[in-house]
Amino acid sequence: MSFRLRCFLLHLLISLGLAFVSVSIVFGFWYPPPIHKAVGATAIFLLLLAVDVVLGPLLTFILAVQGKKYLSFDFSVVALLQISAFLYGLYVVAEGRAVWLVFNVDRFDLVQAYQVNEKYRQDAIPKYQSLSWTGPKLVSAQQPKEPDAHSRLVFESVKNGIDLPQRPDLYTAYEDEKANIVSSALELTELNRFNSKERVIEILKKWPEADAYLPMMSRTNPMVVLINRHTIKVIATVELSPW
Repeated sequence: MSFRLRCFLLHLLISLGLAFVSVSIVFGFWYPPPIHKAVGATAIFLLLLAVDVVLGPLLTFILAVQGKKYLSFDFSVVALLQISAFLYGLYVVAEGRAVWLVFNVDRFDLVQAYQVNEKYRQDAIPKYQSLSWTGPKLVSAQQPKEPDAHSRLVFESVKNGIDLPQRPDLYTAYEDEKANIVSSALELTELNRFNSKERVIEILKKWPEADAYLPMMSRTNPMVVLINRHTIKVIATVELSPW
């Protein structure tokens, strides 16, 4: 085996190892299925990963000439460029990770890290200030009771797009909204209006505990959150159309 090919294969093996680790982190923790489809993260991340994995070893293959002067320097530059691109890609993906699943009036909203308003995050109680690294955490959001605060919320929603789900200072425990959750929950038979009956049956048989659902709004693909109406426990998020 030639020197050039050995260098290429070694670099490719290392790159694939890093890719495997990053895929495990991204789809195992930051975007657990089917959340990655709800926010449209799959294609972007895999494209970034593919470019990074392919270009690094390819540059090594081009530059790997045995006995070439400054070869170690060339390899160092390639490694630095690849690592920088890899870390930047992970940073972008991390900024879009799902951090909160917010019950909001009569539905759930999936909130990503970059959507959380920093000012209001600092105003929140301590347990709602941290942004999750292990999938979205379940909370409820309550409308402010003071008229002035409510007016400001409406104004910010219209002007800056900062609505109730992006306001951690208005978060409360999920269970605090039990009455509203129960009254807003929809019958599972309603799903047949917006999805094929076969698809609904196929998915629901996996989750026999579920007896109701609520829509889930997200950046790309609205989905369905299955719940148990008696306990208000969230059973699963599934790839069905809520309307």
